[in-house]
Amino acid sequence: MSEQERPYGGGTSDPALKRVRTRHFQRAKENGIKITGLTSYDTLSAQIFDEAGIDFLLVGDSAGNTVFGYDTTLPVTIDELIPLTRAVARSVTRALVIADLPFGSYENGPDDALKSAIRFMKETGSHAVKLEGGERSYKQIKRIVNAGIPVMGHIGFTPQSEHGLGGHVIQGRGESADQLLADAKAVEKAGAFAVVLEMVPSEAAARVTAELSIPTISVGAGPHCDGQLMVWSDWAGFNRGRIPRFVKQYAQIGETILEAARAYKDDVERGEYPAPEHEYKE
Repeated sequence: MSEQERPYGGGTSDPALKRVRTRHFQRAKENGIKITGLTSYDTLSAQIFDEAGIDFLLVGDSAGNTVFGYDTTLPVTIDELIPLTRAVARSVTRALVIADLPFGSYENGPDDALKSAIRFMKETGSHAVKLEGGERSYKQIKRIVNAGIPVMGHIGFTPQSEHGLGGHVIQGRGESADQLLADAKAVEKAGAFAVVLEMVPSEAAARVTAELSIPTISVGAGPHCDGQLMVWSDWAGFNRGRIPRFVKQYAQIGETILEAARAYKDDVERGEYPAPEHEYKE
């Protein structure tokens, strides 16, 4: 497909570089072009992913696990995510930056949801927000959208509700597939520009994707969605813990850094670093 036919420009080497906007998500779905997304929590990863041409970067509450060392995402606060989101937003020229609304920042109702979304938009320079829940979050999504702030929905397995869901359990199987579709349609009706489907059977995700006019983004929901999103430390092999089944690992950065750290330690202990070429001369 030529650059003229694409819904937005190519990589960062494209002289007609454009910022990815929410309208481009819709055009991508209409043209059958897959949307790519990664999490990012810092300036260095954001710059690399932006240069690679990744369409959107999510500053996810997964930072609770990958940055802050929590066992779950539940303790994460707005105050913790704002500096991370600000760093990512400052570091990109092309990618759409989406801020994740953490647990407790929108559940109390539409007014609280809008207040939280406004904080992210004003204090970080992000371009949209994401929140979990289908039918139960309809009013919150609609309130934020009506204020002019783009919203990405999130249904299926919703990590902030893991205790209520009974742990990391696949959603949308059997009769619950109808509820998954109802949640997706509620998100769409509320005005979201896209919806994440997490840990649902690919058949159920395909049904939702076919029946929605807005793009679906898969997190372990199979190949039939309009786009894919992954936690970057999982696919890059930086996470040395449990890796979800749906993750394809494209690198082993954790092992590379471990080997480098050991080599550095050995060089220092043997007096081989710093060498003469690393010294400043008078």
